[in-house]
Amino acid sequence: MTITLQRLQEKFPDVPGDLDLSAFDLDNIPTHVAIIMDGNGRWAKDRGLPRGSGHVAGIEGVRAAIKACNDLGIGYLTIYSFSTENWNRPKDEVDLLMDLFARTMAKELPGLEEEHARVKLIGRIDALPEETRRVFEESIERTKDNKGLTLVMAVNYGSRDEIANAMTRILEEYRLNPDTFDLASGIDEKTIADHLFTAGIPDPDLLIRTSGEMRLSNFLLWQCAYSEFYVADVRWPDFDRYDLLRAIMAYQRRERRFGRV
Repeated sequence: MTITLQRLQEKFPDVPGDLDLSAFDLDNIPTHVAIIMDGNGRWAKDRGLPRGSGHVAGIEGVRAAIKACNDLGIGYLTIYSFSTENWNRPKDEVDLLMDLFARTMAKELPGLEEEHARVKLIGRIDALPEETRRVFEESIERTKDNKGLTLVMAVNYGSRDEIANAMTRILEEYRLNPDTFDLASGIDEKTIADHLFTAGIPDPDLLIRTSGEMRLSNFLLWQCAYSEFYVADVRWPDFDRYDLLRAIMAYQRRERRFGRV
């Protein structure tokens, strides 16, 4: 989809004073944006609410990000929904999140279909509760032919686990068919990339993290080797479509050299 300044202005009315849409580079829109959605619990704590309230409030941020990315013609949006380490949180919070995933995905599926979005999941999906897994699988099946934004949800995902899993699969394929790889020459980057959960998905151009934290938290370590990072000081439930525009416009001011001069 080609976006014009007029369309941009129509999709993003009431622009805050610090944003000048005429400075938006229509020819430099990232293909893939990844987001570490941080700060739900602190958002709730700041308001004297239980942590679960922050996760519920964060749904609106996801909805806004999907709509904004689709409006901008961004091809891929990856959101870090639940890490392999998040199982260590209190059981009642984990149970709430798993239930929230199932209920929210079922509720949002018609809207995703209306946006022509396609759902993909990365992570150890087989370890999720049955109902949560069923709803995700149904969403993947119902949206698989859509041609709009690809929404990649990282659920029960950890990047180190992903890389270890890729190496295990490569070695297993080699054991079954030694002609598959020339291990004497080493394993090249393409072979590893082709065995990651993200195989077939372009690496993120822009990685956004909210709540002011500056760490990757075991998220897309391989894929973000040359991603541009943007840290927003707002908690995730307060991150809106204009914050996304700020991140993209900051990205557009960067010079991406990929190790070259």
